[in-house]
Amino acid sequence: MSWNHKRESRIAGKREVVTIDATGKVVGRLASEIARLLMGKDKPSYIPHIDSGSIVKVTNPRALVFTGKKMEQKVLFRSSNRPSGITRLPVAKLQQEKPGEVLRHAVKYMLPKNRTQKERLKRLIIVL
Repeated sequence: MSWNHKRESRIAGKREVVTIDATGKVVGRLASEIARLLMGKDKPSYIPHIDSGSIVKVTNPRALVFTGKKMEQKVLFRSSNRPSGITRLPVAKLQQEKPGEVLRHAVKYMLPKNRTQKERLKRLIIVL
């Protein structure tokens, strides 16, 4: 008997939509809250292998707050897995160009690194 993961998620019930206003909220604390909602840990029926999380809509990502000197000092890295393929991207520059990507990056690395990560990230909707 093989299990169909799509069917399991339908068994878990309909997904609720949670809207969060990011105005004045700290990036890391907001990202951990979003990750918890995407995993479904806020529900009493939470089961780790069944993806029963909510759809999360985040508004006003431009108004996120960085504590300390993170805006000047923090750098995000991306690698192409080739020699000298590391790309550095300062958070200040990324926040100006694509304000939602800073939050998406933080949420991505707070989710479990398994087959459900990609599906959970698809349910994160960032409205500019």
